[in-house]
Amino acid sequence: MPTDNPLLSPSTLPYGLPDYPAIRPEHYLPAFEAAFAEHTREIQNITRARSMPTFENTMVPLEESGKLLGDVARTFYTVSSADATPAIQEIEETLAPLMSAHQDSIQLDSALFWRIKTLHDQLDDLDLTPEQRYLVERHHTEMSHAGAGLDDDAKERLTELNRRLSTLTTQFEKNLLADTNDLAVVFDDVAELDGLSEGEISAAAQAAADRGLEGRWVVTLTLFTGHPYLSSLTDRTSRARLLEASRARGSRGDEHDNRGTLLEIVRLRAERAALLGYDSHAAYVTSDETAGSPEAVHDLLRRLAVPAARNARREQEKLQAIVDAEPAPFPLEAHDWAFYTEKVRAAEYDLDRAALRPWFEAERVLRDGVFRAATELYGITFRERPDLPAYHPDARVFEVFNADGSELGLFVLDLYTRDTKRGGAWMNSIVLQSQLRGTAPVVVNNLNVPKPAPGRPTLLTLDEVTTLFHEFGHALHGLFATVTYPHFAGTNVYRDFVEFPSQVNEMWIYWPEILASYARHIDTDEPLPADVVEKLHASEAFNQGFATSEYLAAAWLDQAWHSLALDDAAGDLDVAAFEASALADIGLDNPAVPTRYSSTYFAHIFSGGYSAGYYSYIWSEVLDADTVEWFRENGGLRRENGDRFRERLLGVGGSKDPLEAYRDFRGRDAEIQPLLNRRGLAG
Repeated sequence: MPTDNPLLSPSTLPYGLPDYPAIRPEHYLPAFEAAFAEHTREIQNITRARSMPTFENTMVPLEESGKLLGDVARTFYTVSSADATPAIQEIEETLAPLMSAHQDSIQLDSALFWRIKTLHDQLDDLDLTPEQRYLVERHHTEMSHAGAGLDDDAKERLTELNRRLSTLTTQFEKNLLADTNDLAVVFDDVAELDGLSEGEISAAAQAAADRGLEGRWVVTLTLFTGHPYLSSLTDRTSRARLLEASRARGSRGDEHDNRGTLLEIVRLRAERAALLGYDSHAAYVTSDETAGSPEAVHDLLRRLAVPAARNARREQEKLQAIVDAEPAPFPLEAHDWAFYTEKVRAAEYDLDRAALRPWFEAERVLRDGVFRAATELYGITFRERPDLPAYHPDARVFEVFNADGSELGLFVLDLYTRDTKRGGAWMNSIVLQSQLRGTAPVVVNNLNVPKPAPGRPTLLTLDEVTTLFHEFGHALHGLFATVTYPHFAGTNVYRDFVEFPSQVNEMWIYWPEILASYARHIDTDEPLPADVVEKLHASEAFNQGFATSEYLAAAWLDQAWHSLALDDAAGDLDVAAFEASALADIGLDNPAVPTRYSSTYFAHIFSGGYSAGYYSYIWSEVLDADTVEWFRENGGLRRENGDRFRERLLGVGGSKDPLEAYRDFRGRDAEIQPLLNRRGLAG
C-alpha cells in the first residue's frame, strides 16, 4: 500500500490514535478505496475456503477482517461530525453511497451467510464459549435482518434502496447544519440580550466576531427546539425570534429545505421494510431491539403521555397566572414557557438556575465532578496528554488508567460549538477495544457549549453539566467493555439499551461529595450553598410535565413516520399536517409545549441512528431509574458497587444479551415504578 497516505499505515501514536495533523482531506477517499478492496479480499478468503465451516475458519477471520476499513471510517466520521469543513462534506457526500454499497456486499453475501447459517444450525453441537456462541447468533440475526436470505433480484433492489438512503440521510444532515448556521440569530443591540450573563453575552459577541460581525451579537441554535437562553431573556421579542428561528430549520422552501428529503427517506424505508417482510420500518427496527415490536413501544408511550400532558397543563396554568398578574398580560406561548417557568421555580423553591452558572466552571466540573466520580466509583484515573494531537485544536486528549495503574485507553473531549460541528452531544469511538486484535479503546465526547472570548472562563448551565455527565457515561461504556471480538466492542449494544449507562452516570451530579467537590464559585471557591442544594433536590420533579411531554411528542413523531406502511408512506403527505395529526392522536398537541424536535430538524431519526428508535431514551430510563434505586440501597458511591456495575454490565459490551446482563447485575428485571416516581407520573 502507498506509504505517503498516513491512513494506510498503522499509527505510531499511543493506542493507535490517528495522526490527525498528518491527514489531509485528499487522503480519505483513496484510503477508503484501498480499505474496501482489502476487506473484500478478506471476505473472499473466507467464502472460498473448501473446508466446511468451523468457528476458527469462519468467525475468527470474519472478526479479524475489515480492520483497515474500520480504522479509516472511524477516523473520518469523527471529523465529519465534529469539524465538517466544505471539503469534508464533499467527501462524505461522495462516500455515502460507496460505503452503503460495500456494507451490502458483505451483509448480503450468500456464501458468507451460508457458512454462518451452517454454524448457527449446529450451535448445540459446537464446543463454544458463551461469547463465541453469542457471536454466531448475532451475526446470523444481523445478516438475516439485513436481507441475506433474499433472492438476487430482491437483493439488487435492497442495495439500491440502501445506497439512496445513505445519500439522503447525508443530505439531510448537510441541509440541517447549513440552515442552523444561516438561522443563528443576530442582535444589533446588547439590550436585546438583557437577562443573559456576562459570559453568555461575551460568547455571543465572540460568535459574531467569528462571522465578521463586529459590534453585534450572534446566538447560535441548539439541535433541539428550545434554547437555554429562553429561560433568561427578558425581551419577549428576542425570545420569540430565537424560537422562531429554531423551528424554521429545514422548512423555509430554500435549498436547505428538508421536507422533500425526509419524505423520500420515509417512503424508501417503508419500501425496504416491505421487501424484508415487515409491515413498517418501525416493525423492522424493533424486531431486533429489546422492545421487540412497535406495539410494545406504543403502549409505553401512550401510558406515559396521558399523565405527562395532564401535568404540563397544570404547569401551564401556573405560568399563565403569573403572566395574568403582570401589567400587560398575554396568552402564554411556547417562547414564554422557559422564562416564566423560572419565575415559578423562584416563587415555589426560591431557586434561580441561571444564577448557578458561576458554580459550574467547566474545567472544575470535568476534573472534580465527572472524573472524580469515576475515580471514586471505579478507581480509574486521568492524565491529560497535550502531546497527543486530536482532530481539532479544541479537542483535548486524556489517558485513562485502571486502579492498578495499568493502561485503559484514551478519552477525547471536544466541548465547544462551532459552525463545522453538528448540533447536539454525542460519544463515538475512534479505536475499538478487542483482545483478538490487541487494541485498546479511544473514545470521544462532543458537546456544543458556546465558547467565551479568550481569557474568560467557561461557565456551564445545569443542563450542560448534566450533558457532560451523561456523555461521559457513554464514554465509560466504551472504555470499560472488555471483549474478545470487535463486533461486541464498546457501545455496540441494542439501540434501546445504549442510553442506559449514560443515564445512570447522571446520578452523580447531585451526589453530596461529588457536588461539593465541583460546584464551587468561580471567584470565591465557596461551595454551592446547602440551602440551594436542598432546593435543587426538592425541584427535581419540577417542570417534568413539559420535559416529558416534549420528549414523548418527538418519540411519537418518530413512531408515526416509521409506522407507515408502504402505501401510506408513498402518498402525498404534508409534513406539518402529518405532525399535527400525529401529536393530536397521542394528546400531545399543546401549542405551548412544542415537540423537542420537529421533523425537518430531527437529526436523530433522519440522519442519525435512531430511526424508529428515539423511544430508546425513555425505554432505557426504566432501567436507569431502577439502577439508581439499587445504588442508593447499596450505599451509592462505593468501589464495590462500581466494580459490580463495571464487571456485570458495562464490561460485557455487546457480548451478552443486554437484558440478561441487567438481570445478572440487578438480580431481577427492571421495574417501572422508579421512573414514574422520578418524572412525577405516578398515581
